[in-house]
Amino acid sequence: MYYMLQPSNRDWSFFHIIMTDNIKAVIFDADDTLWLNEPLFRGAEQECFAVLSEYGSAQWLNEELYKTEMENMEELGYGAKAFIMSMLETAYRVSDGKIDASRLMKLVEAGRRILRNPATPLDGVRETLTRIKASGRYSMSILTKGELLDQNHKIDRSGLRGFFDFIDVVNEKTPEVYSELCNRLDIKPEEMLMVGNSFRSDIDPVLKIGGKGVYIPSSMTWQHEKAEEYEHPGLIRAEKFPELLDILGV
Repeated sequence: MYYMLQPSNRDWSFFHIIMTDNIKAVIFDADDTLWLNEPLFRGAEQECFAVLSEYGSAQWLNEELYKTEMENMEELGYGAKAFIMSMLETAYRVSDGKIDASRLMKLVEAGRRILRNPATPLDGVRETLTRIKASGRYSMSILTKGELLDQNHKIDRSGLRGFFDFIDVVNEKTPEVYSELCNRLDIKPEEMLMVGNSFRSDIDPVLKIGGKGVYIPSSMTWQHEKAEEYEHPGLIRAEKFPELLDILGV
C-alpha cells in the first residue's frame, strides 16, 4: 500500500510517497496528540506573569521561567510538578525572596489546574483509534514524556487506555529509547510508525533509526520542543488525526 501526501494549503515543494504495508506497530504520543495539554501550561504561565507583574514584563518573566525550567530539567524532567517547582523558584528569585506566601499559593493552584487536565480526546481520536484497533493489523502503543503518575492519570481520564497494548512514560525521547521500544515490541525500526505533534521528540529520533513518522503539528508548541524541520522519505505530514485512517488504509 502506498500513501501519497498531496500538497494542500501548505507550501510543499514535492510529494512524499510512503510505503506502509510493512508497518506492524503504531506508536502514539499522548499530550497534544491524543488530547490538549500545552494550552493549560500557557494559561498557567499567564497567571504566573500576572502574579509577578510588579517585578518585570511578561516577556522578561517568560525568559526567566524558561531558564529555570531548563536548569531543572535534569533533576525534575517534564510535567506539571516540575513546572510548579520552576514557577516557585522563579518567583522567589525575581522578587529577591520578598514574595509573600499567598501569591506563591496562587502559583501552586495554577499548576494544580494542569494536574487536573481532563484529557478529553481531541476530535476524531477515539473513532480513529477504534478503527485502527478493529482492523487487527497493528499493535498500538503510547510513548510519552512526563511524570509517571500524572501521565497515567491523564491516560485513565481520557478513557483511551484500552486501545493500547503497551504504554511507556519516559524522561526523554531519543533514538536509543525508540530502538529499545522496537526491541520490546519485537519489531524492526522500519516496521514502526510514530504519530505525534513534536518534530523534535516524535519524528526526528524515529527517522534517525529508520522508522516512519506521522507529524501532526499542534496549535501551540513549547519552545523547548521546537526544532528545525526537514523532509524525509519516512515522513508524512498530516493536519488532522483522522488522516491516519487513509495513511494506514483502514
